[in-house]
Amino acid sequence: MAKRPNILFLMTDQQRHDAMGCVNPVIQTPTLDAIAARGVRFSQCVCNVPICVPSRYSMMCGLYGFQVGVRHNTQMYTRDEDLPVPVLAQRLLEAGYQTAGFGKTHWYIGSGIMPGVEVKGSRRGFEVRSIQSKREPNNDEVGSLYMADDEPEWFERVREESGKSGPGGEAIEGYIGETSGIPAEHHFEGWLTRQALEFLDNGRDATRPLFLYLSLDYPHAGLHVPPGFEGLYDINAFPDSPPPEPMPGGHRHRESGDQWGYFEDRWPRMTPEQRRMSRLRYAAICTYVDSCFGQVIDRLEAMGELDNTFIIFTADHGDMLGDRGRVSKYCLYEGSVRVPMLVAGPGVDRHGAVDDRPVELVDVMPTLLDVAGCGIPEFLPGFSLLSDFSRRGAFAELHGRGYEEYQRAPAVMWRTGDWKLILHMPGRLWEACLGSEELSGELYHLADDPLELNNLYASGEHAEVRERMTAEALMHVMCSLGKYPYATARTRIRVTGQETKPDRGKWE
Repeated sequence: MAKRPNILFLMTDQQRHDAMGCVNPVIQTPTLDAIAARGVRFSQCVCNVPICVPSRYSMMCGLYGFQVGVRHNTQMYTRDEDLPVPVLAQRLLEAGYQTAGFGKTHWYIGSGIMPGVEVKGSRRGFEVRSIQSKREPNNDEVGSLYMADDEPEWFERVREESGKSGPGGEAIEGYIGETSGIPAEHHFEGWLTRQALEFLDNGRDATRPLFLYLSLDYPHAGLHVPPGFEGLYDINAFPDSPPPEPMPGGHRHRESGDQWGYFEDRWPRMTPEQRRMSRLRYAAICTYVDSCFGQVIDRLEAMGELDNTFIIFTADHGDMLGDRGRVSKYCLYEGSVRVPMLVAGPGVDRHGAVDDRPVELVDVMPTLLDVAGCGIPEFLPGFSLLSDFSRRGAFAELHGRGYEEYQRAPAVMWRTGDWKLILHMPGRLWEACLGSEELSGELYHLADDPLELNNLYASGEHAEVRERMTAEALMHVMCSLGKYPYATARTRIRVTGQETKPDRGKWE
């Protein structure tokens, strides 16, 4: 029997699809470039929900956000038994893999967001687990090692420094950034990397194949760059990109409320020099994260295990980083929704290839189950990236940030090659279901309009494209629901301002 391959899952937070040297030569990511050179880069990959928590739930369950039941940042599953399906690490553990997870999963939400909600936390399939935060009632993965316990002084210094960047690191100060006063090895990413290396040196069970998950918070703002990385870049390589003139029709799928415009005031308020430096610091942090990944790959090579290790790299969502004059994510435009995707190692017979198929983060689960020699459940909407299957287009959804006083009606995206369609029913979800609001739409020809500044939705000349893509999006959603209905999610989930209890029946 052939030896099953190890799996190394590398992940970042808020890394754009073009923030790699193999896409943009200005960016210095030699580790990721090397992975792309010995494997395949998927050029058209999108996340399925451009928000942290639902994106990670979707990917780890292998289902769309509307199927998982976690649709925005103030929802979570508080108990393992309520998860709709076994999650990735649990599936691989049951398949005989040694499972070790280092860094962000975002299964649980701190008590500051969901006060009074009792969480029965666990490692959700990881036998070994290290987390860069501190223990708190709603964020305790029982049996895990926390940086706040392991290196409390450095943890407090990093947290104090990051506190300058405002909530979530995304205040204007977070995007202006600064040179950090903390050595690279003592940032959260440095600590997590050292934990992964310590595990490889002293915790590896050579009798089992390995699933190692290393998920780092950078390049998510605030941009506190460890010493030595900014100097790798020349500010002249980053021209200013001032905000564009107001666009006809506005930003329909995230208008209708102050929360949707929350990140539009950052880029215009920065000076041209600050905007250029923001992009430089974002690039420098991508280089820092790349160096962390390189250390783990080098250790696997020194151990003689790299040749039998399948590597996958992606991010949970992107960052607008000045595109359309805004920062962060929370929208269905390219900078927010497109993410990098690389695979290399056993089973990948193309080297240095670029694959232009429509790819989504829901494809991670079936790909890794395929690599592990497991069966792929038929109800999953994704496909193995090692197969030759190609879907017609790529799907994403957006349900609001979750911090609003009511549940918003969704926006959905359907992206096919050169075209992107966005449909949105504005206002409250419950009112939209009653048909009391009008459908809004956006249509962009990405080949000619990569920044999505010219909305063609109302153009009679493009009516055929609009109607065809609308029908394709509808059938894609309905077929996905037919394979895995939302009603099978057995949980209590918090919808802002209320709790709902979905049907607890099992779909047979």
